[in-house]
Amino acid sequence: MKIAITGKGGVGKTTLSGVLARLFANDGFNVLAVDADPDANLASSIGISEEKFQKIVPFSKMKELAKKRTAAEDGYGSLFILNPKVDDLPDEYCVEHKGVKLLAMGTIDQGGSGCVCPENTLIKRLMQELLVNRDDVVIMDMEAGIEHLGRGTAESVDALIVVVEPGRRSMQTANQIKGLAKDIGIKKVFIVASKVQDEKDLTFIKDNLNGFEFLGFVSLSSAVKKADIEGVSPIDIGGEVINEISLIKEQLIAKLN
Repeated sequence: MKIAITGKGGVGKTTLSGVLARLFANDGFNVLAVDADPDANLASSIGISEEKFQKIVPFSKMKELAKKRTAAEDGYGSLFILNPKVDDLPDEYCVEHKGVKLLAMGTIDQGGSGCVCPENTLIKRLMQELLVNRDDVVIMDMEAGIEHLGRGTAESVDALIVVVEPGRRSMQTANQIKGLAKDIGIKKVFIVASKVQDEKDLTFIKDNLNGFEFLGFVSLSSAVKKADIEGVSPIDIGGEVINEISLIKEQLIAKLN
C-alpha cells in the first residue's frame, strides 16, 4: 500500500502520517515512512529522538552519493546516468524506530523551468523504487503539493490523502492539490478533516469539499500538543486522537481493497 499525505502547512498532516506509520507497523506491516516535506518533522511524529533525527541527512544533500550513483562529472551540462542503482538505499540510509523505517528526501530545487541534476535524478529514481518496486507500506509526508511525484510514479500511489482544517485557505489548497493529482493520474483522492472541535467544523469542511471522498476526522487535541512538547509520537501519549486515526486507517484499507 502506497499512501501520500499532503495539505496546507500546519493542518496536521505530519501527525497523521506519523501515527498511521506506527499503527501499520503495530499490525506487523513493513513500513517505510518518507519525509518529503522541506520542513521535516516526521521523525518526531514517529517518535524518533532528537539525537537520532540530527543524524538524518536528506537525499537532496547527498551530493557525493548522487554523483557516484549517476556517474556524474563536475561541470554544467555534464552527462550522467538517468537510471542509477537505488534498491539498496532505503535500508542503508533509513533510521528505524518501533518498526518504522524513516527516509528523508529533502527539497527538490526546480530551478525555474526544472532542474536536471544528479541529486534530483537520484531522488526521482528512489521514489520510483519505493512506490513501484517495494512491497512495503509506504507513507509519504509531503509538502503542500505533490512535487516529488511524477507521471512515472503517481500511478503507483494507492491513495492521496489531503488533510484540511476548518478554513478557507485550507479548502483552496485542497482543490489545487486535487487538480494536480488528476493531471498526473492519481485516481484515489481522500479528505481527512483535522483540528475538528465540533460538528459545525465537520459540516463546514464537507459542505465546501463535497467533490472529495471523506475518510475521517482528527479532533483538536491537547495530547498532540503534549507529544510535540515532550518530543514523542502522539501514539505514545494515547488519547482519542489515536482511536480516530485508527478508524481512518481501517476506512482506508476498506476503500482500497
